[in-house]
Formats: sequence, structure tokens, C-alpha cells
Amino acid sequence: MTGAPAVLAHGVGGRQDLPITLPQLVVAAALTLVVTFLALGLLWREPRLDRDATGGRPVPEPLARLVDAPAFRWVLHGLGLLAAGWFCLGLLAGPDTPDNPTAGVLYVLLWVGLVPVSLLLGPVWRAVNPLRTAHVLAALAARRDPERGLRELPAGLGLWPAAVALFGFVWLELVAPDRATLPVITAWLAGYAVLMLAGAALFGAGWFDRADPFEVYSALVGHLAPVGRAADGVLVWRNPLDGIAGLRPRPGLVAVVIVLLGSTMFDSLSNAPAWLRFSQENGLPPVVTGSAGLILVIAAVAAAYLVTTGAATRIGRVGPAGADARGLPGELAHSIVPIAVGYLVAHYYSLLILEGQRTVALLSDPLDTGANWFGTAGWEPHTGLVTPSGVATLQITVIILGHLLGTLLAHDRALYLFPRARAVTGQLPLLALMVAYTVAGLLLLYAG
Repeated sequence: MTGAPAVLAHGVGGRQDLPITLPQLVVAAALTLVVTFLALGLLWREPRLDRDATGGRPVPEPLARLVDAPAFRWVLHGLGLLAAGWFCLGLLAGPDTPDNPTAGVLYVLLWVGLVPVSLLLGPVWRAVNPLRTAHVLAALAARRDPERGLRELPAGLGLWPAAVALFGFVWLELVAPDRATLPVITAWLAGYAVLMLAGAALFGAGWFDRADPFEVYSALVGHLAPVGRAADGVLVWRNPLDGIAGLRPRPGLVAVVIVLLGSTMFDSLSNAPAWLRFSQENGLPPVVTGSAGLILVIAAVAAAYLVTTGAATRIGRVGPAGADARGLPGELAHSIVPIAVGYLVAHYYSLLILEGQRTVALLSDPLDTGANWFGTAGWEPHTGLVTPSGVATLQITVIILGHLLGTLLAHDRALYLFPRARAVTGQLPLLALMVAYTVAGLLLLYAG
């Protein structure tokens, strides 16, 4: 698709649009985290967050009945199937031109749009996932329980399939050659659909919870939503921090959050002039340079996290004699989620607003026949919400807020895990990690 540059172009803010100089911003952000850490150490001395998801205020009964009604759930399934069918119309029969909305739907409305929707409503993709619905319908037609497969899911599998699939998607989005063209998108989605449906047939519907990158991505972000399920399944209004504190460790969780954070950092790096010059002058194919860069950035983020949590374990003396550091990375993975969300919002806000409007306009006529099915054809993107200074301010705000929330979540969890006498000192490596992530994120975001 010749319109790929428009789809893949991200923020409009830059150094010149910052309210203060970049060095001042970096120092201020680091000091903000340090001051917050000191305040938490003095004022937040007991665990306060609901890590067992037992709290919350039940939503009004009519709303709960509506959301839990089988008919409502099937309406959502149906809407997901209809949307997928309309998408496939453009994917399989639309022109390979900038007027095809396919790339915008996948990379903007789905990937980026899932963040604000999940922040508001919770794990929405699970309710509308067309592949999950197709599996359920096939199982019902065969008179089989959709939850049961030919084999049991391995107990230690956890979220590792989703981590691998998520890496596959971010590689497609950030590195793959011609990634906005219809053949490339079709090939990736075909492989994704085969893996998801084959896994569901083998292991049952639970495969989607562990392997579908969009479901797991939406569920992670959805833990920060103000609405969720209590431990007994009741729909409740809740403190979003209680929601994310209820994210329990499981195999592969750390890998998922690190891929999310590392891939967004690489996206910022890949737009920096220094990286662009290196990619053009090193003599290697761009896909090789891009793949190596993506892997190295994710590996660096992972190494920093694992080294830091290992140091925190030794200082805080988690477990008998402080010996076992293997459990702490999973226990603290929830604190990385708001940081990753902050980077996603900062990096993709302008893309969602501008390219999202353009994609919605094109959805009225995915075949480019001159039709106007939804009355949106001819829309011109409204740019009032996207100004350079406004975007720069938003980026600063959400990045720092994400790290502040991460610091708070790590502090509260440390009060559960560390002996009281070492609860604060055990967090010093975590504070250093938060400062390092903040500085690196700001420098990468404004590297141009």
C-alpha cells in the first residue's frame, strides 16, 4: 500500500514543542519519582491495594443484568463477526491503494484503539473476538463443549504463547517489509487465525486467554479499568489501582509486559535521525537491522528489569534467607503495565486521532467503488486535538504519570513481600529502574 507512511507515522510533538528544555524535563521527571518514593516511604507504611480482587462497589443491578445476559453477549459476538466480515471485504477484495482502510483498521483502530477502550471498559476484545466466536459456533455445531479440547492445556504454559504472538505482531508493525500492503497483512492474519483456531480446537477456548495477543493485551490494559469483576464474578466499580494490583503472577506474564514496553521504546528509537542514518548506512537489509534492533531493545528492557528485581530480592530478603529471586519479577510485573500504557498513549495518541479519523472515513467504502455506506466518506480529519505543544505536554504527562503509578504499585507490593524493616531499602533498585525507564523513554521520544 503506497499509503504506508501515513499509517505508520506517529507523534507530532518534538523537542521544540516542550514547555521546558529536554535536560530540564529529564531532571524534573527523575526528581518527581524520587520525591514520590520518599513520600511513599514516609506516608504509605501498610499495604492498601486489593490484590485479591475482593473489593469494589457493585454496579447498578439493571446494568449488571444487561452485561451478564446471554443475549447481550451474543450481540457483542455478532458485532465482532460483522466487523471482521467488513474488514475482510477490504482485505480480500479491496484495492491495494491508500484508499483501502485495512492497514488503518489493524494498526490504528485495533492495536492503538484497544488501549483507551480497554482502559474504560475492561477486556473488551474477549467479548468481540471473531476467532473466539467462530470457535464457539463450530463447537456448538459439533455438539461439543467449547471449553474442552482434545488435550488439557499444559499447566506451566501460562502466557508464553501470547508473548510469542505479541512479538510477532510488533515485528509486523515495526519491522516487516511492506507491512502496510495487503499481501503482507493477509499472510500474517492468516497465520494468526490458523494458530488461534488450531490451538482452540486442541486445547479448548482457554487457548485464547493464553495465546491471543490482542485478548491478552486488552486484558492487561483492562486491569486498569474502573469497572471489573470481583473474585466472586460480580461486576463492580473499583479503584483502577486495585484492579491492576489483582493481576496475579503467571508464567509468561513478565515476557508479555516487557515486549509491550520494549517494542514501544524501539518504535521511538526507530524514528530518531541517528537510527535512520545507521539503518541506511550499515549495508544490511533494513529488515535485518530492524529485527536486531527490536530484539536488542526488548532484551535490554528485560535485562534491566530482571537484574533490578534480583537486586531487590537480595536487599529485601524475600523468602527464606532471601534466597529465591525467581518469584519477584512476576510479583512486580503489574507495576510495569501503567508504564507501558503511558508509553503507548504518548507515542500513538496523534496517530489514533488523525489516522483513526481517516480510517473511519475510508471504512464507508472498503472496495473504493464510490459508495458511502456509513456516511463517513469524505471526512476530513479534525486536527483541533492534535497540536505540537498539546501533544508534547500530553506525552510528558502520561509518561511521568505511568512511572509514578508504577512506583506506587511496586511500593505497595513490596510491603506485602519484604520484611517491614527492609521494605523501603529493598525498593531502591526498583526506584533506580523507574528513573532509568523514565529518562530513556523521554530521551527516545524526543530524540529527534
